[in-house]
Amino acid sequence: MSDDIDKAVLKNYEVHQKLGKGAYGIVWRATHKKDKEQVALKKVFDAFQNSTDAQRTYREVVYLMQMEHENIIRLRDVCKAANDKDLYLIFEYMETDLHATIRANILEEIHKQYIMYQAFKALDYMHRACLIHRDMKPANLLLNSECLMKVADFGLARSLTYEKGSDVEEANVMTDYVATRWYRAPEILVGSSTYGVKADLWSLGCIFGEMLNGKPVFNGTSTLNQLEVIAELVGQPGEEELESLSTTFASKMFENIYLTDEAKQRLASTTLKERFQAKFPTATDDAIELIMSCLSLDPAKRIAASEGMLHPYCVQFHDDAGVTVPQGPVHPTPKAATEALNLYYEWPKDNVRVLNVKDNTKLKMDDYREMLYSICRSLTERISLPGKMPK
Repeated sequence: MSDDIDKAVLKNYEVHQKLGKGAYGIVWRATHKKDKEQVALKKVFDAFQNSTDAQRTYREVVYLMQMEHENIIRLRDVCKAANDKDLYLIFEYMETDLHATIRANILEEIHKQYIMYQAFKALDYMHRACLIHRDMKPANLLLNSECLMKVADFGLARSLTYEKGSDVEEANVMTDYVATRWYRAPEILVGSSTYGVKADLWSLGCIFGEMLNGKPVFNGTSTLNQLEVIAELVGQPGEEELESLSTTFASKMFENIYLTDEAKQRLASTTLKERFQAKFPTATDDAIELIMSCLSLDPAKRIAASEGMLHPYCVQFHDDAGVTVPQGPVHPTPKAATEALNLYYEWPKDNVRVLNVKDNTKLKMDDYREMLYSICRSLTERISLPGKMPK
């Protein structure tokens, strides 16, 4: 886990400052020597030590290469390390994230409105592209000094596309290995394997509540306790809501949660809106209505990202001409990723299994390594030509 940077990377980037280091990698602020653009240079330690880590890094690369949106972080480059273990990801530079900004207590109402609008705008683009982010949380919403927001960290994202002729049910099987617990949707908490894009809207509602109150809305200490603190606000689910959570475990799990007598009395004596108003005492009527529309137990009743952009709380920033629509669905294949940048790498014709990656099937770590290295070779060929940096 060395802090050293490969010479091949330093040839193109001037490193200025270490921004952070964790178990998985280290990030520096740097400048691209040719075009002078500031970047965040991320070294992923031992990116291929197991198939789970390799898959997460692979997803980050292939999905970001296929998306171009003003509110989604731009991946500029991917470089392999000389040791064949580490990997370098070069992103556009953003000054801070929403987690740090909330802690600094510097957000005015207009900032919260603008951030929510941009988040809806980004999710609308992702969901139209058949992609679920699955890890929406304040630390993954990056900001600059002008309150421009960009969604980052697509390592847990999932594509809802599948190969023609494949089993639709198999293609839609989802795991619960997603998101920090505090932002996890109820359908995921109870073990649904068929949840959809509305899970991201629940997470966004949790983020919004954190902006309003300056602290997490549902800070459960376990999966069951997370359901308890959710039920204290939104109530116990009825039969229709239990069915909407799409798993036989939902009823049993909610039966086993513990609510204090005080919580039961509050649920019996107040309306849902009254509880939200008490939970977020400084929020405007529009803010209360918006957060309630995100934090619905029934996923189908949650606001869609396209509707969120037009909500009274956010609509002042809306401009139809400024809404970017994806070219089509994103796909979990290296070929789709490089084609999105008009790269002309000759993919091996006999490697059908690797090219037809299914997002709910974990491959061997060597497969992910070879696919990522193929992408690196494609990018190297492209940026060796004048004016051919990735978008």
